[in-house]
Amino acid sequence: MSATPPEAAPAGSRAYAWSVVGMLWFVCCFNYADRQAISVVFPALRQEFGFTPVQLGLIGSAFMWVYAAAAPLAGWAGDRMARRHLILGGCLFWSLVTMATAWCGKLWQFITVRALEGFGETFYFPASMSLVSDYHGRRTRSRAMAAHQSSVYVGTIGGSWLGAVLAEHYGWRMGFYVFGGGGMVLAALLYLFLREPPRARERAVAPAGPDSRIAPPTFGATLGHLVRHPAARLLLLAFVGANFVATIFLVWTPTFLIEKFGFKLGAAGLSATVFIHLASAVSAPLAGWWADTLALRRPGGRILVQAAGLLAGAGCVAWVGLAQTKASLLVAMTAFGVCKGAYDAGIFASLYDVVPAESRATAAGVMNTVGWTGGALGPIYAGWMAEHAGRGSLVANMSLAVALGSVVYLVAGTLLVLASRASARS
Repeated sequence: MSATPPEAAPAGSRAYAWSVVGMLWFVCCFNYADRQAISVVFPALRQEFGFTPVQLGLIGSAFMWVYAAAAPLAGWAGDRMARRHLILGGCLFWSLVTMATAWCGKLWQFITVRALEGFGETFYFPASMSLVSDYHGRRTRSRAMAAHQSSVYVGTIGGSWLGAVLAEHYGWRMGFYVFGGGGMVLAALLYLFLREPPRARERAVAPAGPDSRIAPPTFGATLGHLVRHPAARLLLLAFVGANFVATIFLVWTPTFLIEKFGFKLGAAGLSATVFIHLASAVSAPLAGWWADTLALRRPGGRILVQAAGLLAGAGCVAWVGLAQTKASLLVAMTAFGVCKGAYDAGIFASLYDVVPAESRATAAGVMNTVGWTGGALGPIYAGWMAEHAGRGSLVANMSLAVALGSVVYLVAGTLLVLASRASARS
């Protein structure tokens, strides 16, 4: 199985191709708002139920472990089933589970609903990125996926900030009702407009007819390609490192701001996300344009843009952990967000440069499995460090845990440099 050959023309008109990105943008926005809403209410859960940092870390990681475990199934389904049903049906399911979070009162119940949320949301990215790649070819793929990626940041900001504000004024349960109900309405509405395009493997066979129904490669064949291809292997490993750091920030930043700098819940919910993710929302589309341009000039060009983001971001991660004033912290978080956006813009676009078009969803599912299995250790690591790092206080311990994430970013960035070289040789 070789890397992707030159593609047939993307499906649909250019205007509709970009409208698909817009529709998916809103679905993904709810996807991330729903998953982020739990982290910002950790202080409230600790106060009401007496959960320890490690128990809160388990709640945060339950989502990620099931998300990772079910990702191969999601990828397999995305290469074989109608992607619009996986995307919108998944949105209906995870939105209902989000609402159910408001009914929890015991640790096992929180872990269960977060696990179910991970199962529902894992179907989204393999299906949606495969769908986008059939509407956008090599010349616009990074830009389309980077534009879509901006919804991750807006959803994270909205889930954290709005969830915190609602918790302050109406109790921690209200945010889950709002996000869950809104996601269900959106999914029902988009069923009227989102169309399933012909897949790349179908467009490559002409004339269209019964012979165009080419079966996608088996899961084993796709996995074998990812294991054998040097650049693909390195991309997967780098994703583990990037996710490990990202999950620490997603789960623990609101608590970090409250404990270290005395933020109130609403201000922590906003500040924990807006500086990082708004900066990423600005930098990701620019990085996507840069990646598209560089990819046309040299093999592995997209990967180099990602590598630059992680290597530059390593210093920013250390800065966040070691900051002693609010002003220094917020500048460091903004700088980290710019670097994170440069990496995020190419996560799937870079992978699709080194895997066959007919197995994109499966490859994305495997990538999510590998990346989120390792990334799920981040919140537990930070929770354990907060209790046991030996710095004398929870704040000092957590500061060290965040700062050490810079080492992980350096390693992951180095892996991407090697991946770019491997891609150029293949």
